[in-house]
Amino acid sequence: MAIEISKGRLWAARILSGIVILFMLFDGIGKIIKPKEVIEGTLSLGFAEDHLAVISVLSLVCTILYAIPRTRFLGALLLTGFLGGAVAAQLRVDNPLWSNTLFPVYFAIIAWAPIWLMDGRFRNLIWSSK
Repeated sequence: MAIEISKGRLWAARILSGIVILFMLFDGIGKIIKPKEVIEGTLSLGFAEDHLAVISVLSLVCTILYAIPRTRFLGALLLTGFLGGAVAAQLRVDNPLWSNTLFPVYFAIIAWAPIWLMDGRFRNLIWSSK
């Protein structure tokens, strides 16, 4: 038995997941293309240029899993781990807390929001009144 989802929730979930997917595709593909700014940013975080390929593949695999509705939960879980690594990298180089360091946390919240909006089981798991 499917539960009826309001059009507002549906569109909010689509927009939020679209933002996550587009941003992560932009990030992952940017690491493959390797423009000068991406290389400089990677080096400033203490990674070598040859790490870009691995980081790119990991982010794109997580994003693809997130983009497929049946695997969205797994994709969000993996993206959260990936973004946790981004927080650690930002902390390691003492970047500003509220902007650079916590940006991946904000982004993870945006990634989980569509699942929260669309899946009552997930809402009950997190916010059960029982």
